[in-house]
Amino acid sequence: MNDGREFVLSAGDLFTIGPGHDSWVVGDEPHVSLHFMGADEYAT
Repeated sequence: MNDGREFVLSAGDLFTIGPGHDSWVVGDEPHVSLHFMGADEYAT
């Protein structure tokens, strides 16, 4: 994060990440993520 915090996520983790982040994959396994941008307003 812009403020220096770091998070390690593993397979099966659910997360929300706001603005100010950078990310990369650690290891040799493929990475797949689903992005639900705007989902919090979709059904309103």
